[in-house]
Amino acid sequence: MNLNLTRPIAFFDLETTGTIIGLDRIVEIAILKVSPDGSKEMKSSRINPQMSIPYETSMIHGIFDEDVKDAPSFKQVAADFAEFLADCDLAGYNSNKFDIPMLMEEFLRAGVEFDLESRRFVDVQNIFHQMEQRTLKAAYQFYCGKKIENAHSAEADTLATYEVLLAQLDKYKDKEWEDKKGNISVPVKNDIDALHTFTNLSRPVDFAGRIVFNEDGIEVFNFGKHKGKCVEDVFHAEPSYYSWMQQGDFPLYTKRCLEKIWVRWNEKKVIIKQQTEKTVVIDRPDTKAPQQEAAPRPQFQKREFKPNSPRPEYKKEKAEPITTDMLELLKQKFGK
Repeated sequence: MNLNLTRPIAFFDLETTGTIIGLDRIVEIAILKVSPDGSKEMKSSRINPQMSIPYETSMIHGIFDEDVKDAPSFKQVAADFAEFLADCDLAGYNSNKFDIPMLMEEFLRAGVEFDLESRRFVDVQNIFHQMEQRTLKAAYQFYCGKKIENAHSAEADTLATYEVLLAQLDKYKDKEWEDKKGNISVPVKNDIDALHTFTNLSRPVDFAGRIVFNEDGIEVFNFGKHKGKCVEDVFHAEPSYYSWMQQGDFPLYTKRCLEKIWVRWNEKKVIIKQQTEKTVVIDRPDTKAPQQEAAPRPQFQKREFKPNSPRPEYKKEKAEPITTDMLELLKQKFGK
């Protein structure tokens, strides 16, 4: 079937550093341009986001910092993509909520004009969600072939959820699944550990997703200006960030998890300080210069005095008599 088109339509998808419009950046863009005559043209490019890609995000789309280090920035290719999309309507999957605003943000940041007012937008996800609702009721019908009686009561929904899981285990038994890196596994097993792993791919710390574990099991922030940074490193560089979050509009459980990390970090600081001080006391090298042996003091011969011993006699020289010539010389010298 060919699309009934009056102008080209561009199906496009973005891979990004995250999901925060205005903060995150594009790392890959792909566009399929379909013309009214049915011809197709593809244009794609990796993009250097000029920021680090969080590991958790890389695990989703399979693009790491190393993959884009030599790629052009969006500013370098923005004009070419704007020209390619110039006469096109836009289509995508969840494109209205994410891809289009993210693309516009990049165009504006690059200073490239891109007008949306004259375009039409087709979001394929909206068709899917509205025609095939992703609710417990729809899942129960899809997996179990039944309708929930007394839907939206806690008891009925709980029982339906249990039955849906049993049906999923049966439907996906031995079914292979491929992740974004091309790894193939059979994730849906009748094993709680396996189900836990598969249903928590983002590895959240606080369930709200504000703090997540990285590949090394270390807590990192998953939002804002410190996204992708180790929580303890942020505490070290900006201790006030902890107070800002505790006083901010964050879930209470997020604050509790943050507090645990804060307490642990402070305890580690105390231990490191104590170890450092101990090392300084025990291992500090002696900085004093070695003392040189003092030169021997000269020995003076002591004079021995005996009581009532006669004083030594000094020989007095006899004075010469004053003559007339001597007086004349003195007179000339002193002017007298």
